[in-house]
Amino acid sequence: MFFKPALFSSLRTYNKDKFISDAISGIIVGIVAIPLAIAFAIASGVSPEKGLYTAIIAGFVIAVMGGSNVQVSGPTGAFIVIVSGVVDKFGIEGLVISTLLAGIMLIIMGSIRLGSVIQFIPYPVIVGFTSGIAVIIFSSQVNDIAGLGLTKIPANFLGKWGTYITGFAGIRNFWPLFISLGSVGLILLWNRF
Repeated sequence: MFFKPALFSSLRTYNKDKFISDAISGIIVGIVAIPLAIAFAIASGVSPEKGLYTAIIAGFVIAVMGGSNVQVSGPTGAFIVIVSGVVDKFGIEGLVISTLLAGIMLIIMGSIRLGSVIQFIPYPVIVGFTSGIAVIIFSSQVNDIAGLGLTKIPANFLGKWGTYITGFAGIRNFWPLFISLGSVGLILLWNRF
């Protein structure tokens, strides 16, 4: 079967209304995805612009080559632990090689239609995986949220929290913590109204 990106078939019926909807969606996604890409890059141990490059290039390639006209792409929190571990152990070169290998594996899995296997994964596994991602993302941000100012934080979960616990005694600047708690409070209040 010949691969045909969804972009080519959707352009045949593309009109002004779809363009306006797509433009609004693109702006909203950009507002969320750009800061997220920067934050994930920092949490992964690379410089912020690498997160921007990744989000822009990956978003473009997925939009042009994707198999669905409602394709969702963007920064993924699940990879923070993997990427930071690879960068710590093998550097940026190791990250590039592992990314290329992962891309090859994805192409192979897509060509043999392995994506349909997802229907056999139980709901508790998916919820547990998603909750684990949330805990990992939160754990990677505690240094900045609490204003600890730690420079070298271990990549693994227990080592990270051990470093945080010892670092809490040395907090001198409480403003990041106040701003973080105020932001969470504002989000919770915003949802009520």
